Amino acid sequence: MLLLVLAIASLGLAVYLLGEVATLPARQRQGSIRRAANYGHSRRLVNPFAQTAGFRERAMGPAVTSLARVVLRVSPKSTVESINLKLLGAGLGRSFSPTAFLATKGILAMMGLLLGLMAGSGSGSKGVLIAFGLGVMGLMLPDTVLTFKGRSRRDRIQAELPDALDLLAVSVEAGLGFDGAITKLTEHMDGPLAEEFALSLGEMRIGESRSEALKKMSERVGSPAMAAFTRAVIQADQLGISLGRILRLQAAEARNRRQAAAEERAMKAPIKMLFPTVLFIFPAMFIVILGPAFMNLSKLF
Repeated sequence: MLLLVLAIASLGLAVYLLGEVATLPARQRQGSIRRAANYGHSRRLVNPFAQTAGFRERAMGPAVTSLARVVLRVSPKSTVESINLKLLGAGLGRSFSPTAFLATKGILAMMGLLLGLMAGSGSGSKGVLIAFGLGVMGLMLPDTVLTFKGRSRRDRIQAELPDALDLLAVSVEAGLGFDGAITKLTEHMDGPLAEEFALSLGEMRIGESRSEALKKMSERVGSPAMAAFTRAVIQADQLGISLGRILRLQAAEARNRRQAAAEERAMKAPIKMLFPTVLFIFPAMFIVILGPAFMNLSKLF
């Protein structure tokens, strides 16, 4: 009974920690906005208690950071920079920090361990194996979800790239500059590709060079088509080549890549359909076709 109460209390604490981690980026943004609003004011005009962090911020912030460090030690191949790049590639960089992601992995691992101990209580070594397996699953689940989300977003960007390049080419040939063409693209298109171009445009407006902003966008997306596009635009800037012609060529190449990818998926479809057909359809067909024959044979013998 005591073990059950302890497990329920630990599960409730884990849920509370998960909620705190999920709301941490929003609270950090609010704190940054508050500090920016009070920047430059005299300290005599600011209420000293207004800037004092509450118990939740003072207690949970270090706990989340410590948990993230523990998870980094458990998985030494992961780094904050690589996790941040994956979050940006999956479109979660603005709403989810690497620290919150690592803390989420740790919380899910602890929840898996607790559930495994509860499920395998009294089973000895079998219960320990179950708890260890659920803990590893909880630790790996966020990485798996992030990988699939990043892959899906990358596929969407690669599918939208030819149309975006056509729009950029038309805008540049109509007399707009490259920055103006990107602005026009963000006004007429929605989706992850438009978000990436809007982010790069914001970086260029605050003083980042065009080549650096495009390189960062290529690193965030991680698509070969996007890498080829950024290299072509950077080379056109350096060599003074007509940007409209380069964009037309890149749009045609991106469209060919999209068609080749679609043909490749179509060729893989029959192989992927083979396994569910063998596992689920063939047994049912055998039962329907051969079932009456076996019943008649059983009557004869």
